[in-house]
Amino acid sequence: MLEKSFYDKTDEIIAVHGEKASSLIPIMQDIQAEYRYLPPELLVYIAKKLGINEAKAYGVATFYENFSFDPKGKYIIKVCDGTACHVRKSTAILDRIYSDLGLSKEKNTTDDMLFTVETVSCLGACGLAPVMMVNDTVYPSMTPDAATELLKKLREEA
Repeated sequence: MLEKSFYDKTDEIIAVHGEKASSLIPIMQDIQAEYRYLPPELLVYIAKKLGINEAKAYGVATFYENFSFDPKGKYIIKVCDGTACHVRKSTAILDRIYSDLGLSKEKNTTDDMLFTVETVSCLGACGLAPVMMVNDTVYPSMTPDAATELLKKLREEA
């Protein structure tokens, strides 16, 4: 069970969007923005408040790739592995990031909740390959060494 503050914040978010089924996605987006993931308990709570069944809420949450039931770090690092990035050695960048952070495909978030590493099929910046994104910032023409330096900089800012 989550702390009461989670439910209170969810009630605030629902109040902004209204207690109607059409508000489901914006409510889930705001909750994920607040907590960096979508707590399953809140999804059940939202469904009840909006008068929809839990299966529909889960169906929406699992359909859209940007929703996550797992907590994510402060910095979400997306490494592109699309064709243009892959042929320009994005795998070496990903391997370096995993090594620097002590992560893997199976464990993609650091214990301190600072970093989450994901691979994506395309970031839409093929001409800048290989690219990675940290939260909303795109980093073009990356190298393993540049990735290591960026991680150091982000740690200093945290």
